[in-house]
Amino acid sequence: MANSLSARKRARQAEAHRRHNASQRSHVRTTIKNVHKAIAAGDKSAAQTAYKAAVPAIDRSVSKGLMAKNKAARHKSRLNAHIKAMS
Repeated sequence: MANSLSARKRARQAEAHRRHNASQRSHVRTTIKNVHKAIAAGDKSAAQTAYKAAVPAIDRSVSKGLMAKNKAARHKSRLNAHIKAMS
């Protein structure tokens, strides 16, 4: 347990940041799952709509430092390739 006043404050801040980051990370994962669900259902227009909603969320997670730039690019690329592969 933190003993000094500043260490206690830092512990409080770290916990608040952890909760906020977990929430944001969950939101990004949900948007990605929505694209996967639409692809699995075979609905190309729904998949494209979900993809358009997921891309800004993914990009925002990169700018906030929640996700690495290359991981975000990989997610976007693979989702887009799956959508394009739909007939």
